[in-house]
Amino acid sequence: MKPLDKENSHRVLYIDNHILVIVKETNIPTQSPDKVSCKTCLNSLEDLAKDFIKKKFHKKGKVFLHPIHRLDRNVTGIVIFARTSKALSRLNEQMREKKILKKYIAEIEGKLPQKKASLKDHIVHLSHIAKIVKKEHKNSKLAILNYEVIKEKRDSSILEIELITGRYHQIRAQLSNLSHPIIGDKKYEAKKNLDKIHLSCFYLEFIHPVKKDLLKFQIKPSF
Repeated sequence: MKPLDKENSHRVLYIDNHILVIVKETNIPTQSPDKVSCKTCLNSLEDLAKDFIKKKFHKKGKVFLHPIHRLDRNVTGIVIFARTSKALSRLNEQMREKKILKKYIAEIEGKLPQKKASLKDHIVHLSHIAKIVKKEHKNSKLAILNYEVIKEKRDSSILEIELITGRYHQIRAQLSNLSHPIIGDKKYEAKKNLDKIHLSCFYLEFIHPVKKDLLKFQIKPSF
């Protein structure tokens, strides 16, 4: 992912003194996995966003910036960052109370018999993978999403998904559990492995943490 300069400024959907809303491309984590900070490294979306703010507003010191939610490395879509501690606290509260509406577009292998449904599973986070398990399984958590088939192709289907709970790899695991994995998602039994799986957080809706306006953002997935 290239630096957020003038050529790539279209990826910045909204910015003010309190929040930053930005489009994440594939093959970059939302946050750097390295615990040791690197002042000159741009290893994550957070690093790139901090670099962008530093240059745009000519900031000399550290930049306060925290993601409100995260997308997997090979998933694209909209990400909200808080620019102040007040915004961070209030947006985290919205997340806890499920007041931030997140919708995804996914292209899956094959065709689903039910064109619209709610998936309720119990999921457990193992080492770098999520697994659907029985309710009685130790450490399992309830995972819920709603989906609707919006287009069918010859060998695939495109779904619009509303994420009700935000579990680790939830969408990927639940669709794979139906034997209809996301295209390119080899980790979850897809036929082919792609750097960019066909999953994107294309719509976000939330209340501005300070101004209290209802904000809506939508992008068009590249698949």
